[in-house]
Amino acid sequence: MGADSVMTELVFRAEPPAPPALEVRVNFGVFAGRNATQAEIDDLARALHEEVDSFAILAEERHEFGGEVETAVRQIVIEIPTDRDGLEERVLQIADRWATACIHARSDLGELGSEL
Repeated sequence: MGADSVMTELVFRAEPPAPPALEVRVNFGVFAGRNATQAEIDDLARALHEEVDSFAILAEERHEFGGEVETAVRQIVIEIPTDRDGLEERVLQIADRWATACIHARSDLGELGSEL
């Protein structure tokens, strides 16, 4: 097995997936000052499962670079393949309650977390 075959298995080009019908982003890191824990993500999944059968939750830490600018964003992304009347509002409410509870329970930002 040569170096090329190892590289091929490790790194590969992926085709962009089809966009979800509903995508909700939670700016978790901005308000919590940290990434969401696995247990917190599991709690969000349980709450969402009461409203929708199929979804994906991505814990995203994104670094962007350009010129003199460097940014890091920590978000939770909820992707739902189908949408129906009222689902967006319910998912937004669930995500807001979840994020607020997580931030109040364990905030590294102190005062900023208490403003939610």
